Amino acid sequence: MKTYSARPADIEKKWILIDAEEVVLGRLAVQVANLLRGKHKTTYTPHMDCGDNVIVINAGKVKLTGKKLSDKIYYWHTGYPGGIKQRTAGQVLEGKQPDRVVRKAIERMVPRGPLGRQQMKNLRVYAGAEHPHEAQNPSVLDFAAQNPKNRRTA
Repeated sequence: MKTYSARPADIEKKWILIDAEEVVLGRLAVQVANLLRGKHKTTYTPHMDCGDNVIVINAGKVKLTGKKLSDKIYYWHTGYPGGIKQRTAGQVLEGKQPDRVVRKAIERMVPRGPLGRQQMKNLRVYAGAEHPHEAQNPSVLDFAAQNPKNRRTA
């Protein structure tokens, strides 16, 4: 029996739409990272980009559990001495680009390197409900209804 290894001609990419409204961030990120990598397919090949294109809408309405809104801190450095900056997850969600919280959570679950960067190009995250990908006819994945733990209302 031979081990199956996908070739670029064998890879079939779909478009998947996920609504992130009232959904727990970590659970959403795990699902999207697996879709981007293609681990849900029987033809998964670790060294190929065999994942699907994923569109995440309402990223600004994602929920965090516990005290993560105030305790989770995103750091970055400006490049100058003493240039360490920080923002809490709550500040980022209330700011200009609330979709960054979702993008960063997914990005940190995808492997670093050339293949991971290629897979991240298949991700589109929008803070609101509108997206310009209607022509691709994406199939809707109702992530919130898959498990009661995926949705957080309070």
